[in-house]
Amino acid sequence: MRASWDAYFMRIATVVASRATCDRKHVGALLVRDRTILSTGYNGSIRGMPHCNDAGHMLENGHCVATIHAEANSILQAAKNGVRIEGADIYTTASPCWPCFKLIANAGLKRIVYGEFYRDERIFDVAKTLGIELVQVSGTDEVP
Repeated sequence: MRASWDAYFMRIATVVASRATCDRKHVGALLVRDRTILSTGYNGSIRGMPHCNDAGHMLENGHCVATIHAEANSILQAAKNGVRIEGADIYTTASPCWPCFKLIANAGLKRIVYGEFYRDERIFDVAKTLGIELVQVSGTDEVP
């Protein structure tokens, strides 16, 4: 059986997550429009700063805040390279936290496809209000 587009892109997001530099949670994201990958991102340290895996974690309320999240990095990479992302979908291995959700909404992304649920239920009501579709897909759905 051939993989659905959602399963295909989620599997790619999982590979992107393998580049993450914070061993507390590996997350990968990619921006897609018209079945074309526009940008990718993973959670990692600020450019030029040591990786959490090497230097340790900067913890606040039990969460590492030294890294830039995968969703934010995928948006930043698109901006850095002059890639228009309005109307695109984002595939992310974990549902976005509240700050990343706000970036996604203001960037004009229309659909969030995520793997596992990650800690912030506010995104569901606000996404509905804004007309942003949220779809949960595992990386192995419909894959032989």
